[in-house]
Amino acid sequence: MDFELTEEQKIMQETIRNFAKNELEPVADELDQAEEFPWKIFKRMAELGLTGMILPTEYGGSGSDELSLNIAIEEIGKACASSAHLLDSHLLLCASPIYHFGNEEQRQRFLPPLAKGEKVGAYGLTEPDAGSDIGNIQLKAIKDGDNYVLNGQKTFISNGEVCETAIVFGNIPELAPRGMTAFVVEMGMPGFTKGKKFKKLGMRAATTAELFFEDCRVPAANRIGEEGKGVRIALSTLDRGRIGIAAQAVGIARAVLEKCTEYSKQRIQFGAPISKNQAIAWKLADMATEIEAARFLYYKAAYLADKGEPFSTNAAMAKVYAAELAMKAATWGIQIYGGYGYMMEYPMQRHFRDAKVTEIYEGTSEVQRIIISRAVLS
Repeated sequence: MDFELTEEQKIMQETIRNFAKNELEPVADELDQAEEFPWKIFKRMAELGLTGMILPTEYGGSGSDELSLNIAIEEIGKACASSAHLLDSHLLLCASPIYHFGNEEQRQRFLPPLAKGEKVGAYGLTEPDAGSDIGNIQLKAIKDGDNYVLNGQKTFISNGEVCETAIVFGNIPELAPRGMTAFVVEMGMPGFTKGKKFKKLGMRAATTAELFFEDCRVPAANRIGEEGKGVRIALSTLDRGRIGIAAQAVGIARAVLEKCTEYSKQRIQFGAPISKNQAIAWKLADMATEIEAARFLYYKAAYLADKGEPFSTNAAMAKVYAAELAMKAATWGIQIYGGYGYMMEYPMQRHFRDAKVTEIYEGTSEVQRIIISRAVLS
């Protein structure tokens, strides 16, 4: 097994690392405090080809592989987790399922504006009473001639406030209980409106909102895949997104380790830097070790996805391990900083707040363990 990145991947990684260091990291706190979608950053990521990275060139993308994208997400997540998250939602959750499950006409129509960053994408699955339990989705999709009429609500939708293209999942009543179907809903369609923007604990620059559908007529040409095949599309899409969340979480943990290492060398207590204290040094050692392990978990999941082999279990392993590492590292980071770590003007609080949601969205840690245990016990 070759653990070496290709020359192309190394160049890409260095390019994104420089972008993240020079353009994202200096404004990350400002973006967090503003709690607004970072249009300037999104457009800059589009200029760098990130918004269409894994899409083929014929659809406006750059034709990169899944591993390369996730390496980029890790670098972005280290500097600004919100920016990594909005990219994951736009590309892996919206554009990717159109590419993998849409027909050629749909790819030609929907993908170029998403790939070029001309439109922002979102993924509409979660509802007020349907989070992990996607089988409880209540949004109705009723066939009416050459259209489907959608009625219902989606909530906690990342990029929902600004999206112009959304993958939305609804149930066709006559096919119940296997009626879940995927649609592309576009801004401007009558009956499609956006609700409140949520105030969040973390990831505050990756804005989240409600979506409402009231007699929203969606052309049958916007249906992705066959009727009743939405569960497969939803779960397959989430598998890819979970690799992205794992990469994002590794980025957060790296940021914590880097800042804690620097701080521990500078902070003097009892006449010596606290890095000389074994209790501190071993925490740093454990962080470094677990970051390496988490990275190779998501590398393997992305590698399998690129080969077209089953990767659901590997994606779940990567996400649960990396997410819990990010939360643990951020908690340790606050402890290492001591009283300063608890202050809002110091960096640990943002990493702590951003890390928590990686254990929740795109499938909670409990859901990931269900997936893994089923594979173990099968």
